[in-house]
This record gives sequence, C-alpha cells and structure tokens, in this order.
Amino acid sequence: MIFRLGDFHFPDDVARLYPHTPGRPWVLEVGFGDGRFWPAYARTLPEVPNYLGVELSGVSLLKAHRRLRDAGLDNAVLTKLPADVLIREVIPHGALDAIIVNFPDPWPKAGHTDHRLLRVPFFQLAASRLKPGGRVLLTTDHDEYFEFALEQARASGVMDVQTGDPPPAALETKYALKWRDLGLGAHHASFTPTAHRPVPHGDVYPYPEDESTVPHAVLTLPQTFAPTAFEKVTQRSPQAGWTVILLDLYQGLRRDGWVALAHVVEGDLTQEVLIGITAREDGSYLVRLAKFGGPIITPGVKAAVGTVTEWLEGQGAVVRHRGY
Repeated sequence: MIFRLGDFHFPDDVARLYPHTPGRPWVLEVGFGDGRFWPAYARTLPEVPNYLGVELSGVSLLKAHRRLRDAGLDNAVLTKLPADVLIREVIPHGALDAIIVNFPDPWPKAGHTDHRLLRVPFFQLAASRLKPGGRVLLTTDHDEYFEFALEQARASGVMDVQTGDPPPAALETKYALKWRDLGLGAHHASFTPTAHRPVPHGDVYPYPEDESTVPHAVLTLPQTFAPTAFEKVTQRSPQAGWTVILLDLYQGLRRDGWVALAHVVEGDLTQEVLIGITAREDGSYLVRLAKFGGPIITPGVKAAVGTVTEWLEGQGAVVRHRGY
C-alpha cells in the first residue's frame, strides 16, 4: 500500500491505516531505501507489526513496494514525505512501538549538521510519539554522526542511550553490504524515552478539507484575456512561513480555461499543486485548487490560489468572490 500526502489524516489512526490488524505493534522505518530491511527483520519477530515506511526517493519507494508485496507483507504503508513532518503531523501521541533509522544521510560537510535528522528536536518529538518502552533504533557506518547522535539524544533530556550490536537484518541493506565489502563495520544504538513530554501537532497541516471548503475564487476575465507567455511569479510571507512560486500556465485541452502550476514551501513541507481556471456557464471563471496528487490544504496552498487570483487581477480580472 502506497499512501499519498493527502491520504493521511493529521493526526491519523492506526485502525484506519491498518483495518485488518489494528491491535498489532506499530513500527516506523525512516529512509527505507529499496526495502531490504523490513522483510528480513519482520521474519525475526513473533508477530509482524504494522509497518509505516517513509522515504524521499520515489524510485526507492517503488522498489520497496515491490519487495514488501513479494514478501507478503500486506500490513505495510509506504509514503514519500519528510520524516519529521510525518512523525509530527501524522503519528498520534504515544502510538509507535519503534522508530528504525538505518544508515541515515550523515551530512558530513562543515555547516551541514542542521540538516541531520538525529538532533535534539527529533529525539524530543520521537519520545512524544513512542509508547512507554518504545525505542529509536539507529544503525550507521558513520563514526562522527554516531557520536553526534548519542550526544544529541543525551542533550534532549528525554532519552536513555544504550549501544550494542545491530540486528542482523540491518547489516543486509544496500549500504551495509557496501561498507562490509570494504571491510568496515557499523555502529548501533537504542534510545528509550525516559519522559514523554507532549509535542503538539502543528496547525500548519490540518485535516483535508471537504469539497465545500476547497480554496477557490470566482471572477470575470476580460474578453481580451488570452495569455501566450507567462513569467514566473513569487510571493512570500515570512510571518506565515510560506513561499509560493507560480511556475507556469497551461492552456486547458478539454475545457475552456487554464491550469497554473504552483510550488509551495512551508518549513519542511514542499508541495506542487495545480490550480484550475475554468469557465462556468454564466461566463465567469472558477479559480480552484485541483485534487491531482492529493495535496494537503495548508495556508500556503490557500495562498497559492490567492496568488493565481491576484495575478489574474493584474491581467484585468474582476473578482466576485474569494474563498481562501
């Protein structure tokens, strides 16, 4: 099962995600690569937990999906999403039994440590989403990042740190085999929460809105409106924390109208959304977020609809109604 961004609830429910196995433990793997770890690791457990995997590579997601499907692991959900966004906004408080991180990107260059996942904010967030007795399991080949992660976990004030041998399945991943062939080993640590301080779900990622509240505008276009060229438009709101870039405008093929492509950045969340400009029977036009790709309707996505509307106003449009 592959979940798109808009398929999740914020936060979500184990029973909804895994309707056939709601009572099983719930494990999250961050950066599952081509999916080699989970089938091997699941075989070592007395009961196959519900599995949630998050990865940024679309190619890796498809490879992992095939691998888990072939292994008969049907209580698995894979998604393409930044890990900290997923953990903060999708996972309920105290819901996970384990978070597994195998061979994370160490961001080794000077000044890049802020890009690392395993920092104090991550450990505090993980502690709030783990059940009592739950653990973060880290396996890495990178000496400096390993020591950095141990220091950050201790500095978080919410994690007990234990080091030891990695599970055998972690040593069969693509990166583990690469380093083993070079004669190098891997480090392993287990982080167990000593406190579960609440980290709230943000209000930037709300539940998907229903049909009646999808952001939109109704306007009248001048009869001379017939764009043949489009220059990129950028709007930012430092206060609200979003950036909207209108990348291009396309002529509609089947209906009278156009489609705008917008790039929306809000903190760790990036979405590309389509905004339709569609003719209505009364001669007006509806500017409306398209559901293609299952976007989350965030303040930045609403601002994208507003940016398209304002651009059209600059072309002579008269707005009758704003719903964003």
